[in-house]
Amino acid sequence: MGFNRPSKIQEMALPMMLAHPPQNLIAQSQSGTGKTAAFVLAMLSRVNALELFPQCLCLAPTYELALQTGRVVERMGKFCVDVQVMYAIRGNQIPRGTDITKQIVIGTPGTVLDWCFKRRLIDLTKIRVFVLDEADVMIDTQGFSDQSIRIQRALPSECQMLLFSATFEDSVWQFAERIIPDPNVIKLRKEELTLNNIRQYYVLCRDRKDKYQALCNIYGGITIGQAIIFCQTRRNAKWLTVEMMQDGHQVSLLSGELTVDQRASIIQRFRDGKEKVLITTNVCARGIDVKQVTIVVNFDLPVNQAEEPDYETYLHRIGRTGRFGKKGLAFNMIELDKLPLLKKIQDHFNSSIKQLDPEDMDEIEKIEY
Repeated sequence: MGFNRPSKIQEMALPMMLAHPPQNLIAQSQSGTGKTAAFVLAMLSRVNALELFPQCLCLAPTYELALQTGRVVERMGKFCVDVQVMYAIRGNQIPRGTDITKQIVIGTPGTVLDWCFKRRLIDLTKIRVFVLDEADVMIDTQGFSDQSIRIQRALPSECQMLLFSATFEDSVWQFAERIIPDPNVIKLRKEELTLNNIRQYYVLCRDRKDKYQALCNIYGGITIGQAIIFCQTRRNAKWLTVEMMQDGHQVSLLSGELTVDQRASIIQRFRDGKEKVLITTNVCARGIDVKQVTIVVNFDLPVNQAEEPDYETYLHRIGRTGRFGKKGLAFNMIELDKLPLLKKIQDHFNSSIKQLDPEDMDEIEKIEY
């Protein structure tokens, strides 16, 4: 799979995760650091292929992330004969009374809860490894933290429990401590949270037409692998998709109203390089791992309800590029009145975001990585 040596989180976490007797873990880990491979190894190392019932349970906040984790299980586990994955996600209709014989179940909290307590498809007392991924998103999603806690309470005391989160605000920390008993803890220092291998730029624009023009100039001046463009609203995302298509770019749009299958198929096409540009709202800011993404564009800066910068979303958006320590580029398209927001983001991450003149093609061509 191209892993030649463990990443930092793998080096620290794997000895704990593979220990006998099993140890519990709360770990802070950025996306793109190899944490999925680490907890997948832990699951695979504790599964007994001869026993045909769920033994490992992984909760993820979105079904994209669930599918992606499942892919890693299938790849890493391809020589674990007869170990199989089942997805507990909305839209995967399993009749009541079905005997689930697959050993690893990956799903979103609501559906897993339904399968465990309503349909009685999963016997939680037989689960050996419980993984909760992206805890910081879980607690931001209505109901997910309560559902996760209900699932965790039904697990046996000897079950190994692993929780991962990219950020640890106090609320995440409180949740983690409630859900993981006697944990080992791996936390990053604040300065390790910055995205050192991603060069960040901003472009001052008057309006969205101006932003679009700047985008075209950048796009024309740099050789790009693939790009993800984030918009704050579905309306802007749709508008931008239409504009780019009319100009002959191969783009696809990922937005909240698509079905499970439509979203999975769009991501797969992007992964296969059929479209070079993926335009999306925040739904995709996390967990979508496409190695060829070399550029992330914030068509709008992420803000919260109070119109303050949403630092976590910024981190996750631009974390889609520069995966596994490769170099990446991030461009922020901003109106003049958004400069203070950008300044706050720069201060928060203690990183420099340089201004770029979108008309200066020489300057743009120098950006090559």
